[in-house]
Amino acid sequence: VLSSGINAEYGQYGSSPNPANFNLYRRMCSDLFLTESFSSLTAYKTWSSLRDVLSALVEKIPDNKEFSTLLECAHLLAVRTSCSGHKQLFEIGVKAAVSMLRYTNYLIPDKTFYEAGIACRSIGWNNMAFVFLNRFLDICDAIEDGNTDMLDHSDFADTDIPYDIMLPEDHSIQEDEREEAKEWVLAVSMDQRVQQVLNTDERGCYEASLINIHTSVTSPQCILSGYPVLRGEVVFRNSSRVANKDDWNVYVMARKVTHSVECQDVLSYLQQLTGAPSNPSYSFQ
Repeated sequence: VLSSGINAEYGQYGSSPNPANFNLYRRMCSDLFLTESFSSLTAYKTWSSLRDVLSALVEKIPDNKEFSTLLECAHLLAVRTSCSGHKQLFEIGVKAAVSMLRYTNYLIPDKTFYEAGIACRSIGWNNMAFVFLNRFLDICDAIEDGNTDMLDHSDFADTDIPYDIMLPEDHSIQEDEREEAKEWVLAVSMDQRVQQVLNTDERGCYEASLINIHTSVTSPQCILSGYPVLRGEVVFRNSSRVANKDDWNVYVMARKVTHSVECQDVLSYLQQLTGAPSNPSYSFQ
């Protein structure tokens, strides 16, 4: 229903770059971030519709950081929901959920951390799940207190996850889900196999951080998963954007095997955005 509303309201006229409409776009994004699923395949049409509206807008105002970031969020949500139901794509979907934490100053923070934690838990990344769900519970406490003064940022000191967040007036996650998360965090806090640490990569950095904390070098972002591309990149003809080779190959192959309409739509959007990969062995087909 929401996706058809987006199309009806904006598809007919195109995305207007008139600043008088900016609050309308902001409200549309915040409403959808609050109400729509971040992980269900049934939400794909909503996120792809939002992505297309914001893409048309950003094309007209390419220097607008706010709407470029909201477009990145909508795209990551489209990727994430397209991965649902396809086991070979679970990890790419989880990476997209984790990458969204980079934008928590634009998103609803309790929901974004909750979704990232649950996604990590679903594939056994329990250390990351513990950190993210712990943060989620701290944000829940902050919502009840009405301020962020007691938030401890130490787990995120060496990441590009922002400290500044906009607290919602109320919880965006239902009470039973909050309780389940709290029980799981308490249970794993007693498990010596689970540590309150984020996964690191060959740089010695948090694996989803685009910024190398040791050198301040910023890595390009994978156009699919949002993770940094450190090596083995797929480059595109008409864009400076890149993809992680392994994730790209898995996604393109899954589209071939599953005939997923959603995966094909993501690839069609990326082809329109970037042109064909310059190396033909990494084609969209």
